Amino acid sequence: MLRMIREEKERRKLQSERDRIAAEAEEIRARCQTLLGFVREGWHILEPSRQLVEGWALEAICEHFEAITYGQINRLLVNVPPGFMKSLIADVLWPAWEWTMFPHLRYVAFSYASALTYRDNGRFRDLLISPWYQGIFGDKFTLRKIGEERVTNSHTGFKFASSVGGVGTGERGDRVILDDPHNVKQAESEDVRKETVRWVREGMSNRLNDQEKSAIAVIMQRVHEEDVSGALIELGDYEHLMIPMEWDGRRYHTSIGWTDPRDEDGELAWSDRFSRRTVEGFKTTLGPYGYAGQYQQAPTPRGGGIFQRGWWQLWGNPDDPDDPQFKKFPSCDYIIASLDTAYTEKTENDYSAMTVWGVYYDRYDMPKAILMNAWRDRLALHNLVERAASTCRRLKVDRLLIESKAAGISVSQELRRLHAAEGYGVQLVDPKGGDKVARAYAIQHLFADEMIYAPDRDWADMVITEMASFPRAPHDDLVDSCTQALKHLRDIGFLVHGSEMAADLVDDLQHRGVEKPLYPV
Repeated sequence: MLRMIREEKERRKLQSERDRIAAEAEEIRARCQTLLGFVREGWHILEPSRQLVEGWALEAICEHFEAITYGQINRLLVNVPPGFMKSLIADVLWPAWEWTMFPHLRYVAFSYASALTYRDNGRFRDLLISPWYQGIFGDKFTLRKIGEERVTNSHTGFKFASSVGGVGTGERGDRVILDDPHNVKQAESEDVRKETVRWVREGMSNRLNDQEKSAIAVIMQRVHEEDVSGALIELGDYEHLMIPMEWDGRRYHTSIGWTDPRDEDGELAWSDRFSRRTVEGFKTTLGPYGYAGQYQQAPTPRGGGIFQRGWWQLWGNPDDPDDPQFKKFPSCDYIIASLDTAYTEKTENDYSAMTVWGVYYDRYDMPKAILMNAWRDRLALHNLVERAASTCRRLKVDRLLIESKAAGISVSQELRRLHAAEGYGVQLVDPKGGDKVARAYAIQHLFADEMIYAPDRDWADMVITEMASFPRAPHDDLVDSCTQALKHLRDIGFLVHGSEMAADLVDDLQHRGVEKPLYPV
């Protein structure tokens, strides 16, 4: 008897909810015209015990997925911190919303583990079969199959769940959704990471029904410079929505008119959900590299790793076009070029990279080094020789350093044979002092002591960015060129900072029998 009473109460409650939905159906449909409106209305089905906390970050994510729906973009990369509802939006709510208008659409969803896409397909199914969804949009289509791996409808639409490199490689869709392609715990495995990137480049793009009209949406947090996001950013075909947890001063914007609204350094992206205290806890738990990747969407800690961006000194004032320093470099006592060569010009190999440095003295007679030029390219031997020679000739280089590896020996021989009369010396350098990281630390203090300058130019920013990302940068050819040049300048006595000059003076006085200098050093 008690069971029958409970069942009757539940039936009446359900009927009352259906009646309410029916009465408000038109108003609810009107509020669901946008994806954000649909999220607001359907939230209680997926999260009945949690209140939806809104914010501009949520609005931005919804706006960009909505832009796919209406054909404004068809390649989208979203980098957001954990907890920003990325899976719920991309893999559950967005497909359910699109089916209210276009039930014929077919989705193929991938993640690093099939268990995650099965989970989200299950939530997608639960939303579709709910009395709320059926009461508002049940006339749009009829569900045919409602499993966790595959959900299908009466308009030939489906949503299929698989994993990176999984059995779904034969499926094609109007939407390919890639949510978290990397397992954060395995992101440091070079083999696993490279295989995932290879699959994205070679396999995922072939899963589209129509290469022109179908869409790919990748939503993830950064885990490494060479992760899937890094590969897609380098490819350049993807609209990139990036929301770091704390604003880092860069003005992020996209082609659909969105711009990061923050204007205070360190301002949080979603303070109503993630307080300052919570964010500081993330930093403690994850450490600088983990927090930088997962929450700041920059796999290098803010400012850089070994070489912080802020350590570079800006030459001239780019905001004042009449600033004479901005128009030309200082008069340099010594100009050195440094060439790091690749093995061949094949695109899968590293770049050949060249930087040019000038040494000058400031008004206090302190030595400084300024970056005067930089480039990197994949070039055949003859083209590499000619470009290096042209750079040295144009900038009046005194000496060209070439690492004695790969094609370096051949390049030096050709330069001596073809361009010996141009006046600069060519010197092969055998790198010593440990590995690349050890050599980087050997010159780190030159940057920290404000001895290194660069102009506000795109090629200079390319060098600064790569050095700030080192040793996690996808390429380190420019880093090798810079460390080779600056170590040489230090070794031959051009770059000696103030404390070393003072120490040398004290040593000289003591060597001559003077215990202490007679004047302040």
